[in-house]
Amino acid sequence: MRSDDPADLRKAHRQLRDGWARTVERLRAMPAGSEHRRVAGEWSAVETLRHLVFVHDSWFRRCCLGSTQPFTGIGLASDFVPDQEEQGLDRAATPGLDEVLAVRDEQSAELERWLATVTVDELSAVAPVPAGPGWPPYAEGKPVVECLRVVLNEDWEHHGFCVRDLNMQER
Repeated sequence: MRSDDPADLRKAHRQLRDGWARTVERLRAMPAGSEHRRVAGEWSAVETLRHLVFVHDSWFRRCCLGSTQPFTGIGLASDFVPDQEEQGLDRAATPGLDEVLAVRDEQSAELERWLATVTVDELSAVAPVPAGPGWPPYAEGKPVVECLRVVLNEDWEHHGFCVRDLNMQER
């Protein structure tokens, strides 16, 4: 995940995707409702996945691709993110696991297609962050690879949190 080599980044993305697939299998085998259960005040598994939908939209689509499209409505931003509704987010959304996974699958495929063709030069270029309001406001001027690393790191970190919480549920 820390590499500048597209092949390494593709490998990291595949490993993250495979880790989540195993975790989702585990979650589906747990008692009904486990996917919505919060542990110690942390996000539930569905909320965690919704947050990763937001991370993809903000750090990949907006920062790496330069998209000005509204974010996916079911994405979940942290409380400190301003102007969430204006960015297309619906904090009151209550999607089920399958709905969130369908969006995550689309996003994963989008990232995989991009990683298949991205070059070292493109990764080192300044991210095409659109001018004007939108999250994240501090991405302007960063290289594309730094924005991509946020996506991969968030995915890795939140996967760890989710696994930890599932472990606590199973005790």
